[in-house]
Amino acid sequence: MTPKQQKFADKFIELGNKTEAAIKAGYSPKTAYSIGNENMKKPEIKAYIDKQLNEMHSETVASGQDVLEFLTKIMNGEQTESVVTNKGIVKGVEVSAKDRIKAAELIGKRHSLFTDKVEQTNTNIEIDVGDWSDDDE
Repeated sequence: MTPKQQKFADKFIELGNKTEAAIKAGYSPKTAYSIGNENMKKPEIKAYIDKQLNEMHSETVASGQDVLEFLTKIMNGEQTESVVTNKGIVKGVEVSAKDRIKAAELIGKRHSLFTDKVEQTNTNIEIDVGDWSDDDE
């Protein structure tokens, strides 16, 4: 990948627009649209962009495990918060019971604890399809 192509890829990651990225990377505004499309078809540029986006995603986005651990801390009363009162900001306040219940509810939904289960007892199904004979063909 050339330095200009890498600059295009970096600008595309930043801007999310192929034409703008091509212009910012130094390509002619007249050909920026087609160059942007061409560059996005090149495997090495596409692979570079995908790799960079995956790294950014894994560093900035909470995983499902992170969310469950956070909700569990809230539910168990291990998480505190800052509260604004007329006397100022009070830090280290226990999370309210309402928030703890909501955290428990979200965890319960994740583990399907609250789904309605219907038990079917009749396993014999009869269907009347009328008269049937192989001679009717």
